[in-house]
Amino acid sequence: MACAQQVLKQHGGCAPLHIANRIGELATAGDSAGVDAWKYIASRVDQLMDYRSGQPSRRQ
Repeated sequence: MACAQQVLKQHGGCAPLHIANRIGELATAGDSAGVDAWKYIASRVDQLMDYRSGQPSRRQ
């Protein structure tokens, strides 16, 4: 979860877009392990986001 929290800290409400871009870059490069790692981070970020406000949840 620390990686997800760091991504949220750095990218705030744009974290999902950053993650999607990173997954795309890794997929293009053929790095399936990297894609899997970022998909896991994406699932953790999803748990931490407050989609009503579009920002990270305050309960991190």
